[in-house]
Amino acid sequence: MKLFVSGRKVVFSTLKEKIQSSDKVIWFHAASLGEYEQGLPVMEKIKDKYPSHKILVTFFSPSGYEVRKNTKDADVVVYLPLDTKANAKKFMDLAHPELVFFIKYEFWPNYLNEVKKRNIEAYLISGLFREKQIFFKWYGGFYRKALKAFNHLFVQYESSKKLLQNIGFNNITVSGDTRYDRVSEILERDNTLPFIEEFINGKTTIVFGSSWPKGEALFTDFINKSEDVKFIIAPHTIGESHINDLQNAITKKTVLFTEMEDKNLAEYDVFIVNTIGILGKIYSYADAAYVGGGFGTAGLHNILEPAAFGVPIIIGPNHQKFPEAVALVQMGGCISVNNKQEMEETLSLLAYDEVYRTEKGHIAGTFVSMNRGAVDTIMKKIAY
Repeated sequence: MKLFVSGRKVVFSTLKEKIQSSDKVIWFHAASLGEYEQGLPVMEKIKDKYPSHKILVTFFSPSGYEVRKNTKDADVVVYLPLDTKANAKKFMDLAHPELVFFIKYEFWPNYLNEVKKRNIEAYLISGLFREKQIFFKWYGGFYRKALKAFNHLFVQYESSKKLLQNIGFNNITVSGDTRYDRVSEILERDNTLPFIEEFINGKTTIVFGSSWPKGEALFTDFINKSEDVKFIIAPHTIGESHINDLQNAITKKTVLFTEMEDKNLAEYDVFIVNTIGILGKIYSYADAAYVGGGFGTAGLHNILEPAAFGVPIIIGPNHQKFPEAVALVQMGGCISVNNKQEMEETLSLLAYDEVYRTEKGHIAGTFVSMNRGAVDTIMKKIAY
């Protein structure tokens, strides 16, 4: 909350400093880090198409802003001031964008009405609509009016298109989710981590990514009694006390990322990643992966990154709000487990049954590649 409040105090002064009246500006708005990642493939294409324009990125949440405030993908990164008429007018006067993109389900009526008033071209990308949203209620007229600011709405699913059509919108394309394009790009980069190769030493490897204590309590016993398998754990929380708790729960020989210097990594069974920023590359070494967040209420973490590498995935039961997880579970590339027994049975299958593991991994990789193409669909329809 402190970051949320203090960060907004400097928005207008930052815009005055970094955007001149003569600048041409393209504005992307994301709620948080996940939405930013969805918008990034389009942002990169737009940057290539309009290299002389400045890219302005706004965030609603500190979890997005604090991670990406120094990104090289944008020229200016700020919080979006709270949605009032006065703030919207002042923001638009200072930023004066020529093109606007809102991502997924960020809809701020005063800003959108100001965009419409100024006849600025605007697009929604990777839109997601649900029947319970205010747009579809009898009292949602103010919000329905705001949607008219968009020249075109690119939505993820046919269900979203139908909901919008029911309230009179027809400028809609079902483009899919741009995240599939985003994660597919990681296959083309250099994912080499020599220290991980040294640690794995040719053995079957299971990666536990973005794990929380509730999930960790279900898989540490399996690690302790397993044979001839390597494990990499990248916890969501990397504070010292939590890392100590994790180490104490594991009886196998364990090494930390921050303590690996001058060690023969091949001698260790468990590698704990007490740093951030390398999990995506680590997934490229996984034979199977567990992705955390599905046993609590914080939300499931990104399953598409391991899936893009053709890695079979285990998740917890609380994933119904994540369409990609629901779809991949139905297809069989992702396995949802409810308790310790199911966790251990599934880990055992993935660790020791190569045919089972290969089949599930193939489904996961195919799922991501089949859903690519949203960015090209969007770029073909942008009239600007």
